[in-house]
Amino acid sequence: MAHGPNYRVKYRRRREGKTNYYKRYTYIINNATRLVVRLTNKYVIAQIAKFNPKGDVIVAAVHSMELAKKFGWKGDLNNTPAAYLTGYLLGVRALKAGIKEGVADIGLFVPVKGSRIFTVIKGAIDAGLSIPVGDLGIKEDRIKGVHIASYAQKLEAENPELFKRLFSKYLERGLHPKDLPSHFEEILNKIKSGGA
Repeated sequence: MAHGPNYRVKYRRRREGKTNYYKRYTYIINNATRLVVRLTNKYVIAQIAKFNPKGDVIVAAVHSMELAKKFGWKGDLNNTPAAYLTGYLLGVRALKAGIKEGVADIGLFVPVKGSRIFTVIKGAIDAGLSIPVGDLGIKEDRIKGVHIASYAQKLEAENPELFKRLFSKYLERGLHPKDLPSHFEEILNKIKSGGA
């Protein structure tokens, strides 16, 4: 750690790599409603947040665990299809709460085209939210999980033992990975039909 009369210790959340204070400052100055997306090792979390001097006010929030508990999602809770469904559900809830537009807040994640962060944002946009973003680089097949289904089919034919090990959670929940795209459509239709 540096020493000396001119050294100034950075804020704790900056040192921990949790907050970019310059970005936060610009959101506050513009009084922006933020679509906050965070990914963990197991889940996708998305929120609509408004600034308040006493602390941010969360207008709408979705945790990918809700997909399994409320809608019967049997796939992973942090893959690309789950990220899209989480974003779509958040968009539906935000519209019900009277929020029509927002700004994407991806935190300290590196913006990579086609990543799950942008898949959540695309889900919210498809639900009807207006979020100013450029080309997200997302393919429709990846949103539906076609890439997972085709990999599972190939793996099942070539190495059944590895297939059972990699897709054990899917099989435990009663979903064969090759059926993931149709299962995705089923859950999306449940959300569209007012399941928020």
